[in-house]
Amino acid sequence: MPELSDIRNFCIIAHIDHGKSTLADRLLQLTGAVSDREFRDQLLDDMDLERERGITIKSHPVVMRYRAADGRTYWLNLIDTPGHVDFSYEVTRSMAACEGALLLVDAAQGVEAQTVANAHLAMNRGLEIIPVINKIDLPNADVPGVVRQIEEILALDPEGALRISAKTGEGTAAVLEAVVARVPPPVTGPGRETRALVFDSIYDMFRGVVSYVRIVDGELATGDRVLLMGRETRTDLKEVGIFCPKPTPVDRLGPGQVGYLVGTMRSPSEMLIGDTITRAGRPAAAPLAGFREVRPMVFCGLYPVNAAEYDKFRQGIEKLALNDSSFTYHPENSAALGFGFRCGFLGLLHMEVVQERLRREFELDIIGTHPGVVYRVVLRSGTALNVDNPVDMPDRTKIERIEEPMIRAFIICRNEDIGELMRMVMDRRGEVLKTDSLDVKRVMMTCSLPLNEVLTDFHDNLKSLSRGYASMDYEHAGYRAADIVKLDILLNAEVVDAFSTLVEQSRAQYRGRQICGALKDAIPPHMFPIPVQAAVHGKVIARETIRAFRKDVTAKLYGGDVTRKRKLLEKQKAGKKRMKQFGTVNVPQEAFVSVLKSGAK
Repeated sequence: MPELSDIRNFCIIAHIDHGKSTLADRLLQLTGAVSDREFRDQLLDDMDLERERGITIKSHPVVMRYRAADGRTYWLNLIDTPGHVDFSYEVTRSMAACEGALLLVDAAQGVEAQTVANAHLAMNRGLEIIPVINKIDLPNADVPGVVRQIEEILALDPEGALRISAKTGEGTAAVLEAVVARVPPPVTGPGRETRALVFDSIYDMFRGVVSYVRIVDGELATGDRVLLMGRETRTDLKEVGIFCPKPTPVDRLGPGQVGYLVGTMRSPSEMLIGDTITRAGRPAAAPLAGFREVRPMVFCGLYPVNAAEYDKFRQGIEKLALNDSSFTYHPENSAALGFGFRCGFLGLLHMEVVQERLRREFELDIIGTHPGVVYRVVLRSGTALNVDNPVDMPDRTKIERIEEPMIRAFIICRNEDIGELMRMVMDRRGEVLKTDSLDVKRVMMTCSLPLNEVLTDFHDNLKSLSRGYASMDYEHAGYRAADIVKLDILLNAEVVDAFSTLVEQSRAQYRGRQICGALKDAIPPHMFPIPVQAAVHGKVIARETIRAFRKDVTAKLYGGDVTRKRKLLEKQKAGKKRMKQFGTVNVPQEAFVSVLKSGAK
């Protein structure tokens, strides 16, 4: 077990694609934590989804032993973190286990929106920040310009900024020396009761719940009986270990160390992220601070395509929620889709990743409804309700007002793109609060926008209009009264709840035409014509008609009087009229997918 003064806990934070995972790869090679035979790019990104998309989704801890220039051997606990705004909660949890952070900045792109957000998160946690300028080998690298941005935008000392290329390995040895010299060792008091912070957890099919912990005070060993202070659950430790980078069992974990614990818990609901673990026989007087509760902002319904897989689907969602505490769910059912769950996410990318993980890790075929946000509905009685499902919207005669969630967005772009981006923000019912010049080439716009307007295609349009140069970060900014209506979709005069959505009044007709057009193309013809209608407050505002499939009832005729042919056609017409009166519409799963995609155009 290492001495407290020999431990350094740090994380790598940066904007998307600034080289966090590549730098982690180089540090693992330099310290010999992984052999050349076992090495591969993006080593800590062990999910197939992370490797395919080239992004980090989950934080990954690893222990490295490093012999420094002063001759001492240090234990470096590194946590690689995601860069996308949807996964900023992962970054916050990782910081709680650290005393320092490497803030990575791309030498060509400079300080971006998420760089600023992550720097502020680290400052608020009181971490020692080491600026690192990466990709200095690029032909368009502007190191002096980035140094100025670090000083002017982030208010960090530019003298301590390191210049490296994680790809080629240039200057990466200096990063390890800087971590040893500048990141403070963990601090603990003598005689304190054992306390460990749970900053992440996963579900293992064979071992049950595996908790990722940072030991703050005391120590934990195999065989100890421990207490989870939040859930008041007791369990015996079957295994404790560290990440090298694969999970490696050890006898005990001491103060300042980062590792994992395996108990006797089999149910994912028994573990709470941010909980404090202490000894059951001698519990701590008070738990650790933990994390602020994260609230999902985007909701959609998830259903199994095959209703017989509902139990398997429920178990998969429970296990995934253990590994991702920002993901929430509760049961719901739909007349069109059957039994499923109403799920909450931090953003659209988070929603896509969760759906893809359910398909891959649990071999489920699922379908999702159109994403929406949480509206605050104030009734005439004075009661306020949070509504994330259009089905739960109260009768409009009882509603005093509806408020929608707002965000404060920070958009960094080139000077020449500011006009088009301002126009896009105003088209989305937003306003530009102020603009700040970052340097001679770039500005940062601070905007106020409804969250619902940035859900689907805002980020794509942002990149398209700026030719890939703009970046955005946002924070939630309360609620604002808005003219929100419930848009119902009717098939053959029957409301289909799965297609209902909440939209702003001025966008209702456009969105109604979108959905009707998508359904007209996706639903196959029946034996009778099917009206597809969009309605607000019972008034139809858009309509399409799916043509009837016509069977050739006159095919057997080979001549004779024309009245024979007319008689058969009249008989078919009367039969179709009865069928239309009693017939139900068969909606294929592709129709739900097409409606979901129609909102992203």
